[in-house]
Amino acid sequence: MKKLLYFLFATFLLAACAQEEQFDNTPEGNFDALWKIVDEHYCFLDYKRQAIGLDWNEVRSRHRARLSDDMTSAQLFEVLTEMLSELRDGHVNLYTPGDVGRNWSWYEDFPPNFYQDLQDAYLGTDYKIASGISYRILDDNIAYVVCPSFTATIGEGNLDAVFLALQSCSGLILDVRNNSGGNLTTAEALAQRFTNERLHVGYISHKTGPGHNDFSEPVKQYLEPSDGVRWQKATVVLTNRRCYSATNNFVRDMKCCPNVTVMGDQTGGGSGMPFSSELPNGWSVRFSACPMYDRDMRHIEFGIQPDIPVTLTPEDRTKGLDTLIESARTLLSGK
Repeated sequence: MKKLLYFLFATFLLAACAQEEQFDNTPEGNFDALWKIVDEHYCFLDYKRQAIGLDWNEVRSRHRARLSDDMTSAQLFEVLTEMLSELRDGHVNLYTPGDVGRNWSWYEDFPPNFYQDLQDAYLGTDYKIASGISYRILDDNIAYVVCPSFTATIGEGNLDAVFLALQSCSGLILDVRNNSGGNLTTAEALAQRFTNERLHVGYISHKTGPGHNDFSEPVKQYLEPSDGVRWQKATVVLTNRRCYSATNNFVRDMKCCPNVTVMGDQTGGGSGMPFSSELPNGWSVRFSACPMYDRDMRHIEFGIQPDIPVTLTPEDRTKGLDTLIESARTLLSGK
């Protein structure tokens, strides 16, 4: 917790520094303010230059040429949003009174590998609910647990009740597909139920200056075992491209836990602690300023690969089967 507070305090200082330079409340002034804020504080510019060939200076020149003194607020919003979309980051948002600029390319161009009607069929109507988690025991004595979001807190007592109710099962399927994230501490609380010892799961850094590579030394992140009921048997975590943000971190941590296999599609990515700032016209921007890595110091910004890739097939969907769930059942049953 002390380390987290330190990073949040550092982020606060960065936010304060972002207000030092003044820009006019004109299309050019707002554009230049936004570009500079991102240039000095966004934490993935150099990484994305290497990974996708992003040239932030070229992006500035190309989009700034679209400005005019008589353009409307809607036209300015379009230009600024399209400039930010070059970052290919779902954590980058431009907030105005009437809209939110966003980029959802982290999942839009990929197969869903999830259908709500199929999940509903596996859960049936007599499943149990505990603090947002749905769960039941399938007919092969395998536990099926669905966690659709980390937005709300999941109580420790709720987690104790879930794992006690499933203790007779031979294995567990934990379905976090389409979980777009939420609270990192909530995601961590669930992951802590799958280890009996302290695990090194990754690293975090924070920006220390305006340069694209001005970062602190990476600090190790650990997953502590829960003091409550812990799951000791084989587990399969189901993922797809809509696993994002806190869920992306959750999958990173779960890959480090014993007896856990991640199955499905690559996660959507999204990592880093948030940073916010304001433009001269009052619009606000939010993005990541503290990058996170896995335990091998690899960026997790563009997602995490599953241990076993599985795609939901049209043939199974026609039969009312979920290929990912069936593959997990096969693995857990030892067939």
